[in-house]
Amino acid sequence: MTGETPEALEAARKLFAGECRFVWGATSIANLPPPSLPETAFAGRSNVGKSSLINALTGRKALARVSQTPGRTREINFFDLSGRLMLVDLPGYGYAKASKQMAAEWQELIFAYLRGRANLRRVVLLIDARRGAMAVDRAVMELLDDAAVSYCLALTKADALKPAELGERLAGAESEARRHTAAFPHVFATSAQAALGLDRLKSHMAALAGP
Repeated sequence: MTGETPEALEAARKLFAGECRFVWGATSIANLPPPSLPETAFAGRSNVGKSSLINALTGRKALARVSQTPGRTREINFFDLSGRLMLVDLPGYGYAKASKQMAAEWQELIFAYLRGRANLRRVVLLIDARRGAMAVDRAVMELLDDAAVSYCLALTKADALKPAELGERLAGAESEARRHTAAFPHVFATSAQAALGLDRLKSHMAALAGP
């Protein structure tokens, strides 16, 4: 059940049409903001489209910084959505050209956040629809399972695939989700560029927001 009644969809549109502002950038666990609102975090491989999806969901062009260079985002960025939900843009993982020390530091920061954030309600784990889940994605899924952090899978750049191909990718992602204890069973197919699947994901996230 994904909360996609007409009423829920309209409530979600209103929420995401509200004010959304950058409030914090954390470069270490020591300077994370105090927990306040329910949080939904966006995680995924470098260049999977996290910032683009956040911008598309909130109807902004440059709320989250979009870089053409994989691995550019090096901090956890927090965005307050209408005083009801915190959207969290996590640094991308798995960027091969980053130095080993830098990659280790990024991943330590991401995983420490995922393990220890009491007000984290859901992780939206982004998978490039053109490539499907890779070994590094499955490793993150296992970490989330172990930490009992609820997450859903969202395919990005879905407009790059033909309908039959996208159907196969969705079926594969849903099969993958069923193998993980903390994964939400429904998989979202999205495209920031084509505004595909955004309303369904908004509705899913809006159900987690505070009053």
